[in-house]
Amino acid sequence: MNGAPAAHDAPIRKQPAQPGKLRIFAEFLLVAGCTLAFVFTVMGIGAGLLGRDAPGTRDFVEYWASGQQLAHHANPYDGTSLLPLERAVGLPAGIPPMVMGNAPPALLLVYPLGFVSSRAGELLWALLLLACLIASVRMVRRIHGAPNDKLHFLGYTFGPALVCLAADQAALFVLLGLALFLRFYRSRSFLAGASLWFCALKPQLFLPFGLVLLAWIITNRRYRVLAGAVTALVVSTGIAYVLDPSAWTQYHQMMSASRYDRLPIPCLSIVLRRSISPGTMWLQYLPAAIGCIWALAYFRKHRRDWDWLEHGSLLTLVSVLVAPYTWIIDQAILVPAILHGVYVTRSRNLLALLALASAVLEVAPLRGFALMQSPFYLWTAPAWLGWYLLATRSSRREGATDPPVAIDATETATEAAGL
Repeated sequence: MNGAPAAHDAPIRKQPAQPGKLRIFAEFLLVAGCTLAFVFTVMGIGAGLLGRDAPGTRDFVEYWASGQQLAHHANPYDGTSLLPLERAVGLPAGIPPMVMGNAPPALLLVYPLGFVSSRAGELLWALLLLACLIASVRMVRRIHGAPNDKLHFLGYTFGPALVCLAADQAALFVLLGLALFLRFYRSRSFLAGASLWFCALKPQLFLPFGLVLLAWIITNRRYRVLAGAVTALVVSTGIAYVLDPSAWTQYHQMMSASRYDRLPIPCLSIVLRRSISPGTMWLQYLPAAIGCIWALAYFRKHRRDWDWLEHGSLLTLVSVLVAPYTWIIDQAILVPAILHGVYVTRSRNLLALLALASAVLEVAPLRGFALMQSPFYLWTAPAWLGWYLLATRSSRREGATDPPVAIDATETATEAAGL
């Protein structure tokens, strides 16, 4: 019969299966465990800031000492001169001088630390890093439409970000630059490009990313982005020259002596070289070269509908994985990519897995794993990439008609109480 279908003929939408009580209880235990890990981590960070020799036991000491040197018109990259300053504020005996590995444009960032005490400087530095993390998560959440859920908390509790915060490391400034670029590249191109200055603090993390960025700028004629990046770099380089005219020479001498690429850092590129032929340096750059080739092919495939949050997330994950050298703290820049996976997936299991992996990283230092050199951290970069691929694949497979399902601690606790 022609005409409108009867009510009983309308398609019936299948309701999602409600989780069983055992599953609810397991999720409650997971949420409770992850919450405890987060609380202990926050307490550890706070207690560390109040410790007697706190400034000398974190990476902050290298930034503060460089700022002190710079304020007194001395070499900010001279380990011999930095060592007495660092020992005086708590650098443990037997540890060599910690020298800032960032290029001279970063001197603009540490110069103010030359005018404050180590205590005041560390507190200010820690607050700035915390602000970078909070602002970055809030921007990524806003890009996704500021959904009324608690999924963005997984960004605040992302393991590498908290480890980076505990170490007082500058990678959270890099995260801020990446988040600003993602927030403004559509509406304020010049500002988005200028934000990439923060990413230049650790350029080794962005080799495939940077190559695709240049191709995207040329293909789409987004030269205001390039103008913003070049302007920020030129201005900061000029300021660095005013502060220390010999900075580039001093930086080159320090890098030639330090050779970060020869350190036993637990990352794919260095493990590859040390496993096959320790003296063959090009092996360390082979993953990055392969990553750049893949990145160009990936961009060519998606150039007509390129989106820096969607496609750039995978690109960032790959860039960190194949970086010539990278530490666990550098993975803090993956917060936008991880949150994108969080927002597109509807898998409770994947959300739980992410929370559990972050909790493991948060408590690992308490178990005695060295923060920087331990091979324990080798699994992390491949794990985030694998998790993201699973999250986006599950979204494509199941469709995107329903919002992601968050693990709500309050709701889970209430339901579990009814067992």
